[in-house]
Amino acid sequence: MTDFSVIESVDWRPEAPHLVVDEFLKTLVDARALKTAFELGLIDRLVRARYGGSSEALGRAVGADRAGMRLLIDLLVAGGVIQEHSGDVRLTAKFRKALQYRDLLEAKLDFAGFVLTDFADLFTTMVRQPTNFMSQARLFQLFDYRKCFEYSSDNYRRVRIWMRLTSTLTRYEAPAALAAHDFSTYRRMLDVGGNSGEFALRVCRGAPRLRATVFDLPLVCEIGLEHILGEPEQDRIGFVKGDLRHQDLPSGYDLITFKSMLHDWPARDAAAFLAKAIAALEPGGTILIFERGPLRFRDVTAPFSLIPSLLFFNSYRPASDYVAQFEAFGLENIQARDVFLDSPFYVVTGRKAAGSG
Repeated sequence: MTDFSVIESVDWRPEAPHLVVDEFLKTLVDARALKTAFELGLIDRLVRARYGGSSEALGRAVGADRAGMRLLIDLLVAGGVIQEHSGDVRLTAKFRKALQYRDLLEAKLDFAGFVLTDFADLFTTMVRQPTNFMSQARLFQLFDYRKCFEYSSDNYRRVRIWMRLTSTLTRYEAPAALAAHDFSTYRRMLDVGGNSGEFALRVCRGAPRLRATVFDLPLVCEIGLEHILGEPEQDRIGFVKGDLRHQDLPSGYDLITFKSMLHDWPARDAAAFLAKAIAALEPGGTILIFERGPLRFRDVTAPFSLIPSLLFFNSYRPASDYVAQFEAFGLENIQARDVFLDSPFYVVTGRKAAGSG
């Protein structure tokens, strides 16, 4: 009989100071004004300057039209990015805190901006005919995994774009998984669909005795090797090129993880991937799923920064789906924990029986 225990923690909110960036990405107007400020070099100038200067002087410095600069300054003041006193323009203290996570701020701006027309022009199609939406949306042209098998300069450029986005998101999401689960007891981890190795890197950094392997498509692995190059943990992270649809996973791991991977695939494929992982897992080992859960917007307005997640809304499954599959596979000590970051996430774990083959 399965030893089944589920830990429920509704809207558990780990320490996540990086979420301050979302306060500046609530609306399209806020986000577009901020992106323009980055593009003009205005933000960098205000970061470097001891004194900000007047809007007229700043406009001349960045080559902006006087009236246009006045409009931009007003929008940035309204958005909480800058403050203006007696004609002097400076960054607010809160925005300076957000700039500590500039990579995340810019990645969210870029990602939401890239798929904005999908939401603006195709939302009705998405609601009415999701399959047609997938065939038309820029979102799914960006995440075109067919580009991940053979090297070409075009494939490399395209794959690297979305890997930068997903790696940046993972960098800031990973600490929630580390807080929700103890990784220190494992010795060998296989991260399936592990992308650039960012999740493996964060786990290895928190568990100094752990060695990790990333299993992913060929070009993803090539770019992943570049991504971890120079990191102190690089010698503990390897990459295996493969296609899980057509081959089995390597064995010898006491921890197999799926971080933001299973939602990319239909339920039948996701179940098949889990079956392969359980077959490859060492007896007594653990399967861990860290995923974004179904979106909830009845009581809160969806911010501009979550447009990409809105477009993936059909892909996010509840944790209970995986709990049920773990039960069906005969896993033990099944645990699930809800985590709230910019939207709901969860960590689901299950242990393979020690006597299993």
